[in-house]
Amino acid sequence: MKTILVPVGSSKNAQSHLQYAVDFAKEFGAKVYVVQIYNVYTKAGTMIKIDHILEAESKSFLENHIASIDKKGVDVVAKTFKGKLINTIEKVCKALDVDLIILEPRTNSIKDEVYLGKTSGKIIKQTQIPALIVPEGFAFKPFEKLLLALKSATIKKENVLYPLASIKSQFNAAVTLLLVKTPHHKKHDFDVNEELQSLVTDTKKVDSPTTFMAFLEHHKENDPDLLCVVRRKRGFFKKLWEKNTILKKDFHSTKLPVLVLSGLK
Repeated sequence: MKTILVPVGSSKNAQSHLQYAVDFAKEFGAKVYVVQIYNVYTKAGTMIKIDHILEAESKSFLENHIASIDKKGVDVVAKTFKGKLINTIEKVCKALDVDLIILEPRTNSIKDEVYLGKTSGKIIKQTQIPALIVPEGFAFKPFEKLLLALKSATIKKENVLYPLASIKSQFNAAVTLLLVKTPHHKKHDFDVNEELQSLVTDTKKVDSPTTFMAFLEHHKENDPDLLCVVRRKRGFFKKLWEKNTILKKDFHSTKLPVLVLSGLK
C-alpha cells in the first residue's frame, strides 16, 4: 500500500484521525494525501468570484491541520479540489493512484447517535474505493486478528483483496473467514479460490438471515481487531445503507475499525 487518501471535514476528531492515518501509513512507507473538497453555489446574477478565496482558505486550513500532528517522517501532502464530493473523490483517487481511503465515521456530523455521517456514508455507499473506517479517538495499533465476513466467496475482480492481503502481510495477522449461508445461498457461494484461501487462517460456516446478523453473533467470539466486509448492492449493510447516515444503535460496533473492500464481482 503506497498511497493513502484522508478526506478532512470539520469534526472535533479530525486531528486524532489524521494522526491515526499517518501512523498507519508509516507502517507501509506510504504517502498520505490530506484532501478537502469544496463546492460553490451562487445565486443568479452574482458577479463576485470567490473560488480563489475558498481554495486559499481550504489550503491554509489543511496546512495548519497537518502541522498540528506528528508526521513521523511520513510524506503528507495537502490538496484542495472544487467539485461534487463523489465524482471528485473518484477522479482524485484515480489520478493519484490511491490504494486506500481512511475515513472518519463523521467528518462533519456532531450528533452523538450517528455512526456514519452523510459525507462518510456517501463515500462508502457510492464509490468502489477501498476504505478503512476508524472509530473516533482511536489510536493506531498493529492488527493481529481480522474477521472477513462474506455471503459469497466468488471473486471476479482483479486485485480486490489487495488491501486485506497488504494488512495481513504487514502485521502477520490471522484472518478468520466467516462464510454466511443466507436464505439466498447458491451452490458455489462457498467455493474459496486459491488467492483467498492463501490469506485465511481459519474458516467458519454459519447459517443466518443476513451477513450483518452473523457478524453481530460471532464477532465477540472471534474478538477481531479489524472487521473486513465487501461492498454489495444489497450486502453487509443492507438494512443500514438505505440512507447515507448510519446510527450507532443500528451498527452495534463503534469500537472496531472496518475495512470495506470494493465488490468482489
